[in-house]
Amino acid sequence: MAGIVAIPNVVVLSSLATPKVDLWLHLWRTQLVELALNTLALLAGVGVGTLLVGTVLAWLVVNYRFPGRGIFEWALILPLAIPAYVIGFTFLGIFEFSGPLQTALRRWLGAGVRLPELRTWGGVTLMMTLVFYPYVYLLARAAFRAQGSAALETARSLGRSRLRAFLEVTLPLARPSLAAGVTLAMMEALGDFGTVATFGYRTLTESIYRVWYGMFDRVAAAQLASVLLLFAAALLAIERRSRGRQRFIQRERRGAEAAPVVLRGTRAAAATVTCAAVLGLAFLLPVGQLVLWSARTWVEGRVARDLGALLANTLGLAAVAAILTCFLAVVLAYAGRLHPSRATRWSARFASLGYALPGAVIAVGVLIPLSALDHWMAPALARLTGRPAGLLLTGSAVGLLFAYAVRFLAVSLQSVDASLTRIAPSLDDAARSLGARAGRTLRRVHLPLLRSGLAVAVVLVFVETMKEMPATLLLRPFGLNTLAMEVWERTNQHFWQEAAVPALAIVLAGLVPVIVVIRWSNTARG
Repeated sequence: MAGIVAIPNVVVLSSLATPKVDLWLHLWRTQLVELALNTLALLAGVGVGTLLVGTVLAWLVVNYRFPGRGIFEWALILPLAIPAYVIGFTFLGIFEFSGPLQTALRRWLGAGVRLPELRTWGGVTLMMTLVFYPYVYLLARAAFRAQGSAALETARSLGRSRLRAFLEVTLPLARPSLAAGVTLAMMEALGDFGTVATFGYRTLTESIYRVWYGMFDRVAAAQLASVLLLFAAALLAIERRSRGRQRFIQRERRGAEAAPVVLRGTRAAAATVTCAAVLGLAFLLPVGQLVLWSARTWVEGRVARDLGALLANTLGLAAVAAILTCFLAVVLAYAGRLHPSRATRWSARFASLGYALPGAVIAVGVLIPLSALDHWMAPALARLTGRPAGLLLTGSAVGLLFAYAVRFLAVSLQSVDASLTRIAPSLDDAARSLGARAGRTLRRVHLPLLRSGLAVAVVLVFVETMKEMPATLLLRPFGLNTLAMEVWERTNQHFWQEAAVPALAIVLAGLVPVIVVIRWSNTARG
């Protein structure tokens, strides 16, 4: 399975067999160093930002009781339903020099008033942190809830303050989940094109599209994409190597779930303001702007007539992709648990590197082998049926779903693997001693304990698939459109108000499964 999913990655890397010497020399002399440094700076900013925001918010809602906690606990993952480029263009529409906020400030305070420029490293990092912190928040929240009260109470009985117990006990036990969430956020930032293009921030991903659509050279674009694969491989290798021989299993009884501490006064106000500020910036403000633009578009009669068909296509593709991708993740993660050899581990990691590639590059990596397979199958089908056989896989839903699996396998694999790591190997030994084979042990023991992490993986893949545009555009069957394609087509033409309605539809479609999983996970102990 890992070999099949890794085929597009191999196709991209194989482009290095015939290097574009002139292109690499030109890039080295002009902008390759700048692009690499910009990419590294973006990864560092997004990694630190999502780790801090996601971990702090998860710790607050799990361990403390303050005004609004019940709402913030599930509402803080809502930004995950917003594409990064959508929140980017809404912030530009509000905060740019010609936007309503700065225009009002100049009118009130004078012509010299000006807010900091958003089209910078800080602006791009802020946008991606606001969109991607739910990766860390979701996994950290599940990890903190799963620890129970035993370890924390033991640390407190040994004289540790609540803060020191959190830093010395809770965080180390949650490290696999935190590392998985940060890695997902950084890989998402690595493969992002819409946000960096909207903000004019030069990265390796942006250069891939520039070479592809500006020079019409797909081979050169694939060679640049291979650099992104190396970045992604380095991220995974650093995270795994940093663990060393450490283990993160709670072998003793974890006790009941820790009772939240009631905050009062300024502490309660500070916790509420912190959660409200993040939720306001990441969700309420951009969605409010989208609602305003959508209302204007609706009144003026410029709403797409086929919105219902776009919604149905988007939901159907996302549901199938989520089930398929999470099935692959469970098989690969469980194979690594049963046979933790170097070959098993590295095959799964290599298969999950597609998350760092732009969707368009993955589409090329999928198109080439599917086209070759179609041309190999066509003569045999023609002999069997007695009539000419057309293309079966190219331009079909099969190719599109395969691209989704390649693109988002890392999302589900990181979540499932982090949850599986926390299950003690003694449970496997006990099941074997009772005569259960690997398949039955997975069904009866591991899957029930993986419910929380698996549910998170399904929701993440579902929402990410709804937002995917480049791969869908290149691989979709003829006549099939999605909400993300509609949003991108409108924003690409700077019709931001027309893009607001399908963007809101993406948000609303992603809210239902997200809220259901959060409500359900409140009672799950996996």
